[in-house]
Amino acid sequence: MVEVTKNGDNVLFQVKGLHKLWAFKSQLQIPANHIKSIRQDPEVLKGWWKGFRAPGTHIPGLIAAGTFLQQDKRIFWDVHHAENALIIELEHDEYDELIIEVENPAAVIELLHLTSV
Repeated sequence: MVEVTKNGDNVLFQVKGLHKLWAFKSQLQIPANHIKSIRQDPEVLKGWWKGFRAPGTHIPGLIAAGTFLQQDKRIFWDVHHAENALIIELEHDEYDELIIEVENPAAVIELLHLTSV
């Protein structure tokens, strides 16, 4: 699970608990103006193929965490419970997308929409 907070002009994505080990990352700090869009999309989460791990952990049907390369995209995943997952599209950043599980998707969508305006 990832905790999302605003810190000035940046958004801090803090990976919580054992997910740090599975994702090989404890946090991401991204300028708010790099966020293009945010949405929930169950179709993106379906299927077992997440991409090539670079590095990451993937146990189909259980967890996807870490950096994955897929179709010329660099994607950061941290999802255990798909119903709380968000897809955040980025531009001008190390990652093209973040696909993360959060505690309250509606609150994070509101925070990021306010931040990216």
